[in-house]
Amino acid sequence: MENDNNGTVNLISKEGESYEVPLKIAKMSKMVESAIDEEVDDSDEIKGVPLPNVKANVLVKVIEYCQHYQNVEQMTPITTPIKSPKINEVVQQWYADFVRDLEKEFLFELVTAANYLDIKPLLDLTCLAVSVTIQGKTAAEMRAFFNISEDLSNDEDNAARRRDAEEA
Repeated sequence: MENDNNGTVNLISKEGESYEVPLKIAKMSKMVESAIDEEVDDSDEIKGVPLPNVKANVLVKVIEYCQHYQNVEQMTPITTPIKSPKINEVVQQWYADFVRDLEKEFLFELVTAANYLDIKPLLDLTCLAVSVTIQGKTAAEMRAFFNISEDLSNDEDNAARRRDAEEA
């Protein structure tokens, strides 16, 4: 296919649901762009790109993000160190609202989808949302947040703490 962005492509979710998306939007995903470019084809017919790792409800949210990014305003790049613990002071309000009040599991699915699809601005935004959420939490609270079990015995935990203290 020529390097134009005028056509469309069908993005197919894990459940088999298909979403027709303009190429300009779909190609925000480096993974989708690569899949499209591999299918060298001079026709304007709609192609299907299966996304077996992305659920339909997550794909809808990813498409919403990409449409806003391409058609309304690009997100301010997120730089480190983060200058504020408030998302709306780091990026524009629409982007802050986009990740506000998402359930933890859905936010993690968005992080995973952004990583899988290789959409760096979305990955940056969702990781920022996770980091703001865990900011100030204790180790025990973070283990609970990330559903990490306490696998260390007291002796192992004390040994790890001593090792960390020596390395600091």
